[in-house]
Order: sequence, then structure tokens, then C-alpha cells
Amino acid sequence: MTQNAKIGSAIDASCRLPLLALFGGAALWLIVGLVLALVASLNFHMPAKFGDCPCLTYGRLQPAANDAILYGFAIPAALGVTLWIFTRLSEVELALPFVSLAAANIWHLGVFIGVAAILTGYSTGFAWLEFPRGASALLFAAFLLISVSALATFGARRERALQPPQWFLLAALFWFPWIYSTANLFLVAWPVRGVTQAVLDWWFSNNLIFIWLALAGLGIAFYFLSELAGRPFQRPYLAMFAFWTFILFGPWCGIPQGAPVPAWLPAASAVASILTVVPLIAIALVFGKTVCGAQVQCKGGPYCCVKFGTVAFHISALLFLSFGCPFVSRIVEFTWLGQAQTLLQILGFFAIVIYGAVYAVMPCVMNSELTFPKFVRVQHWLFMLGLALLVLPLAIGGIEQGLKLRNPAIPFTDVVQAALPFLRVSTTGLLLLLLGSLLFAANIFAMTLKWKFALVKSFIVLMKTPLQDAEVKP
Repeated sequence: MTQNAKIGSAIDASCRLPLLALFGGAALWLIVGLVLALVASLNFHMPAKFGDCPCLTYGRLQPAANDAILYGFAIPAALGVTLWIFTRLSEVELALPFVSLAAANIWHLGVFIGVAAILTGYSTGFAWLEFPRGASALLFAAFLLISVSALATFGARRERALQPPQWFLLAALFWFPWIYSTANLFLVAWPVRGVTQAVLDWWFSNNLIFIWLALAGLGIAFYFLSELAGRPFQRPYLAMFAFWTFILFGPWCGIPQGAPVPAWLPAASAVASILTVVPLIAIALVFGKTVCGAQVQCKGGPYCCVKFGTVAFHISALLFLSFGCPFVSRIVEFTWLGQAQTLLQILGFFAIVIYGAVYAVMPCVMNSELTFPKFVRVQHWLFMLGLALLVLPLAIGGIEQGLKLRNPAIPFTDVVQAALPFLRVSTTGLLLLLLGSLLFAANIFAMTLKWKFALVKSFIVLMKTPLQDAEVKP
């Protein structure tokens, strides 16, 4: 083994325990979230089946599913990949690995408390901020601890020059504590009054779903697109322009055009939506230049996942920014199209990028191949088909729903009935996503168990060796 290979092996080994805790819990919470979302969707088809149990009503199941997927899967999985990328780009071992390991367990405990609180009726009532104070405090503390480990690794780096993925991931490490603490302070701990609550919640939702997921997801995507393609990152200065313009214009978006707030707020949001198209074009150019000419076959592996996720990000972002147009907003506001865009952002962009990243990271960290390599391709196509059956029907149904709502001659009950066929198809999409997630979890848990069994076996051999030597000496 060469010296560089030994260094790389030591770096990967330093990340093993924190990443197993983060990835294992993330895979489990993704399954829980999709199961909750599937049951929530069934409420539209069989409402009498769940009406007698308050925990199984749509008003509790859907927020619990959303938070389990976002806080339970997306954020910890992204943090795990971020730690690994920082060690690789810094060319040093992970700093404070046991701090990250403890923080991972604290994070998953906070998610468990939060999801249980929502299902039992103790939600805060604010979108994407439903966790009560205790759970939010645990998440905030865990994120800070993982950030300390990541920043300590970054500070000890041997390679001082920064790469574009590091810009995005560093911004994500600072962005989440800022928006999460601000929203909790002014909406939960010492709540403001009146319409300011709604404005703050819109601001938080936009910064969490659109900005933070984009910063973390694009940082991870940029690293693996270059790494898996085996070619240098293209147009770094254009990526820097995209980075700064995105965090400058993006946070102003997200205020609905029909919101009962001062007129300048929706107007500023609409202008910001138009300006945010500029960094999206820059990101698309960087993406195209990086993947163009890469000699990598796309057969459902990590590279294919990251490429698809990046394309899905642009579609989702353009759809989200179109809501800032007053003409579009008047039609699609209060319809299923908004839900379709959110699901495309979380599951179509972020989750698929994370899948590809985890499948690329786990063999390095565990120093072994995936236990079920064929599951990768099957899971990829299950996710592609499931995503199409989930997002497209909701988008089409949302547009039809909006057009019918604009017609005062159509009764509201007819509008609701018209959306049911689309919801049934989307339920099938959720089922396929769940099946794909089970395959994803199977690979992670199988590799974890295989490593633990090998560890126990080595320990037993180590314990027997002195006894054997003692028997030989007489």
C-alpha cells in the first residue's frame, strides 16, 4: 500500500463511527417518514379507516412525515457526507470524531421526540417548525457539535486553497443554526404577534427548503460530479459568482403573492425570484461544463444519481420561482402544485444526490464493497418511477385544481373530487419510493452488521491469542 493510500485509509477510518450513526439513523427515519406519508395519503381514499384515531389524521401524519424526512433523513445524511468531504479535501483525519458520534445520537433522539410530539398533538403549528422546544434544543445542540467537528477539520487542513464544494458546505454549516435559532426564538420561545408570525414562517421555510437544501445539496453534488467523472471542477469563478448571487437573492423569495401583508413584501419577493434565475443559469453552466465529456457510464450508480439530482434541482427551483409571478400565483396558490414542488426539491433533488453520495462514501469508509451492489440500480429506477408518479400527478392535479377554483360556477366539492384521481396515483409513487428506501437501508445496515461481526471476531481472536501463547510456553 502506498503512502497516499495509507493516509486515505486512515482518513476514511476516522469518519467511520460518526457516519454509521448518521447514515443508519437517516435511512431509518426516511423509511418512517415515507410510511407516515403513505398513511397520510390513504386518508384521502379511506377517511373512515383512520377517523377514529387522532394520531392517524392527516393534520398530524403529514407534518410528522415531512419532519421525519427532512430532519431525520436529509439533514443528518448531508452532515455525514459533509464531514467526509471536509476530511478528503483537507487531507486530514476527522477532528473530534467522538463528538460527532455523540451529536449524531443526540440528533436522532431529538427527531424521535419531535415526531412523537407531533403525532400526540403537541405540534407548534408552524410549517417545518412543528417540533416542540425540547426537541428543537436537542437538534440545535447536535448541529453545533457536528459543525464544531467539521470546522476543526477544516481549520487543520493541509490544502489551504478552497474548492467550490467547500464554499457551499461551509455556508450550509452557518446557515442552519442562524435560521433555526431565529425562527424558534421569535415563533416558539418568545412569539411575535399578528401577521409577523406568518412572514417569519414563510422566511424560515424558504431558507430551509430552498436555500439550505440547495447549499448542502449543490456542495455535495459539485464534489462528486468532479470526483466520479475523474476530471477537475470546471469554471470555479463562475461557481463563485453563482454562490454569492444565490445567497444574496434567494433568501428574499417565498412570500406568497396573495399574502395579507404590506404590498412591498410580495413585490420584493417577486423581484428576488426573477434575480435568482441568474445564479441558476450560472449553476447550470458549471454543471454542464463539468459533466460534458466525462467518460463515465450512467447506469443507475452514484454518478447517475448526482447528475439526475442536479437536473431535478433546476426544475424544482424554476417551478418555485414561478410562484413569485402574480399571474401564476393567482392560479396555483392553495393547490397541490406547491406540494409537488416541495417534494421534488426534497426527494427529487436532495434525496437522490444524497443516495449517490452515500453509495460512493460507504465503500471507502467501510473499506469493503457494498453488500448488495445490485440493489443500487434497482433502487435508482424505483426512485425515478416513484418520483414521476408522485410529483407529476400532484403538479397536473394542482393546475387543474387552480383553474377550477378560479371558476365561481364550479362548486368547491367538485374541485376536491377532481383532485382525488391524481392523489391515488401519487400514493402509488410513495409506495415505490418506500420500496427503494428499503433497499437503500438494507445496504447500509448490512454493511454495518458485517463490520460489527468482523470487529467481534477480531476481538475474540485477540482474546484467544495470549491464552494459546501461554499454553505453548511450558
